[in-house]
Amino acid sequence: MTIRAVSSQPAASTAANTGAQNQQAAAATQPASKTQAPTTTTTQASTPSASYAVTISNAARAAFAEATETSVQTAQEANRGDRQAQRLLAKEQANKLG
Repeated sequence: MTIRAVSSQPAASTAANTGAQNQQAAAATQPASKTQAPTTTTTQASTPSASYAVTISNAARAAFAEATETSVQTAQEANRGDRQAQRLLAKEQANKLG
């Protein structure tokens, strides 16, 4: 199982671009009769996006499956002889009684 994180721009660059765009929009809405101060726009070189591959081991997959199974699945596994499921059901029963 591979999970990739992809980003086209860093967050700081996006915020800077939005601010520059807001300044340009505000300048465009002013009447032409007023003297406008020159607006400088900084451009940042885009950095290559980073990607990460994550591999989940079989043991971690099994632990996740055990942690997220329903009580019905646990009961079915206990009836089929799964010792871990039998211990979990016994523990749940003791908590109800005690």
